[in-house]
Amino acid sequence: TDKIQYPITIFPLNQYHDRIEERMNYVISLEVVLENAQKKSVSSIDVSTKGVKFRLNNKEPLYIDQKITIVFKGLDNEFQFGKGEALVYQVKNIHSDANTQLIGCQRIDALDDDAFEKFLQGYIHGNKRRYKINLENTISALQSRTFEQYVLPKINELPIFFERLDNQLSPRYVLTTNNNQPTFQYWQDEENNSNLHFLVNEERLARLLKSHKQGKSLLVYSFIHHNQGKDFFYTIDEEQLSKDTDFSFTFLTFASKKSSFAVTKLTYFSIDKYRTYSPFTLSNTQELDKQYINLPPSEEVVSCIGSLDFSVVASDITHKTSVEQYQKFSTNELDVSKLKKFGHERLKDKLVVEELGVTYKNQRQEPRFMYNTSIILECKKMQWAGDSVDFSISGLKVELGESSELSVGEVVYISFPNLQKITSSHDLKKLPYEVVKINKKQTVINFRVHIKDHQHVGRSFFKLLIDKNKDKLTADEYSLLVPGLAEALRTHYAQSLHIPTLIVQKSGSRYKIEALVTNDNGNEFLQQLNNLSDRKSYYNFYPLLTKLYKDNYIESCLKKLIISDEPIAEVLYISIAKNIEQVDKDVNLKFEGELETTDLRKDFINQALSNGYFFSFQLKISRTNEPDLEYLNTELSYISAYAIHRSKQIEQDIWSVVASIQYIDITHEVLFSHGL
Repeated sequence: TDKIQYPITIFPLNQYHDRIEERMNYVISLEVVLENAQKKSVSSIDVSTKGVKFRLNNKEPLYIDQKITIVFKGLDNEFQFGKGEALVYQVKNIHSDANTQLIGCQRIDALDDDAFEKFLQGYIHGNKRRYKINLENTISALQSRTFEQYVLPKINELPIFFERLDNQLSPRYVLTTNNNQPTFQYWQDEENNSNLHFLVNEERLARLLKSHKQGKSLLVYSFIHHNQGKDFFYTIDEEQLSKDTDFSFTFLTFASKKSSFAVTKLTYFSIDKYRTYSPFTLSNTQELDKQYINLPPSEEVVSCIGSLDFSVVASDITHKTSVEQYQKFSTNELDVSKLKKFGHERLKDKLVVEELGVTYKNQRQEPRFMYNTSIILECKKMQWAGDSVDFSISGLKVELGESSELSVGEVVYISFPNLQKITSSHDLKKLPYEVVKINKKQTVINFRVHIKDHQHVGRSFFKLLIDKNKDKLTADEYSLLVPGLAEALRTHYAQSLHIPTLIVQKSGSRYKIEALVTNDNGNEFLQQLNNLSDRKSYYNFYPLLTKLYKDNYIESCLKKLIISDEPIAEVLYISIAKNIEQVDKDVNLKFEGELETTDLRKDFINQALSNGYFFSFQLKISRTNEPDLEYLNTELSYISAYAIHRSKQIEQDIWSVVASIQYIDITHEVLFSHGL
């Protein structure tokens, strides 16, 4: 029979709680005295110098912050207690299962140099290898930290951080990845200035906040009009659309016929300075010489974050079918006078939006220097003229006068006519470079040297140029931003992350998906997956995974993807019946491409809604980068000191990750584009 249960474990990124002390798994007999002088004989589960956890039968009603006294009966032979000496503890957490409660307590009346506390400190230190330290906290933190390193550099959405100066709202920083770069570049004009303030302005913010309070996002439709070499942006959001239906339909048809048409989903989240740091969970045992790794944010970083007002996540959810749907919305002529209202006036003073790359390793091994000199670029008998923006020994960024037809991976030949005038020892004509990154307009291109079988002349020339002119060259401003700010905002976003990502791991010759990274485990879709599970606290991912495993779909995707390639995008339609009897009969799934006409899609949606629930997701599948082991090693070596087999297993898991699959909820947009 076909498999119908696909259990998945959820890993949140917002739960790094460092314990102040190490806990030792240790079972001894205790006597607990409750408020009514009732005495209970119980056994401890673990102890620390200031805390203890014990098991109690379920009949006893205990509550958080309740004070109890505890007599450590089992330590009578080890420590000289005064006659009948009892210690006061406060209940801090209670976990109940079928017939017992696990009670976590903290001591509250200890003096500064309390003899029993000192005894416990020495006792735990002397016995922690024998009785084993409780590592669950560190292990779950390390698993989340590992997944964070795989997930964040591959996000497709664009987190934008806004500040308010003199009551003026403006976008200040964005977190960028290879995957979200097209969204960032979409909002740049012909001079590469950012226009994200057109996407979120004061009026739209009010509408976004209103949606946010209802637990919703806000859709924005946009296009760019090119006139006399300048870019003009037009945007309308769904709330504005609802005010004038006739105009809205003609606007959507008019806009969707343009190649620059985009649908962007906006989600609001607040900024909390306490979310900018995730300490290692080492209970104060980190070696001094390693404390430079993962330092708390500096005062300068804290003050930068203090000036930020809120953040908006922009997800480009444009997809072929919805564009085709909008093109059929109206046959009426567009009222141009009404259209003007949705065009944005270009600013005279351009806004500077700082781009912070999401990276856990500095992939840039060499410093870059700003330098402007003319270049001539040749490829496939075509020629373009332009200027360099910056260079390093092995790389180059250029801006061309007109759009090129190049793509990532292509090899081009670059000549430097003006630099040639200052050197006779280097031939700077037609040096081979490979395209690493290119903007949407195909005018700004990053290259790295292309070395076949001999020395690259460009490398030796630029090395010499840098060595001789170190004091005259300006280092790239990227490295001059506030140190630590990118890390702090990255951590903040990780702890606010709501778009879920499935983790693909290699297991022998097969691929497996058993982990989901998200901080939002209360959404409607997950509740439905919980209903589909045959186990109480598990989620059955049958509606997504059965499609991904079928016909070796994941394998064929991964063969197509190279690490720097843009992700593979798919749209999935899911129908889940209200009353589940048989999972495989009551859940129906289709890739959008399998429902070729509007009528087929509408039938699928209507049937889903009349039987139960309809969901649609845009899947983005990416190959992942390697993680930064120096950062992960701190917690890994702490675990291996006490449980080498666990640390080996975790390390194996770390290296088994090969891809990530983000799935973004586009149900609302699919219903709207189909007029439902």
